[in-house]
Amino acid sequence: MVPSLRSVTTLIRMKKWEYLTAPLLIHNTKMILDNFGSDGWELVQIVPGPNAENLVAYFKREKA
Repeated sequence: MVPSLRSVTTLIRMKKWEYLTAPLLIHNTKMILDNFGSDGWELVQIVPGPNAENLVAYFKREKA
């Protein structure tokens, strides 16, 4: 089966992403998130960490 021009064009235009998981300390969240943001990381989600003092942040950014 030969792919259509539309499917080939879609594959060429698809963005490539890289992901990062990082601990997020409750008492310092703004500074931590600002630092990741200045490096081009976009926050995707925050989930509870291994204990009540910690959270886990998931980030993504477009691959260069």
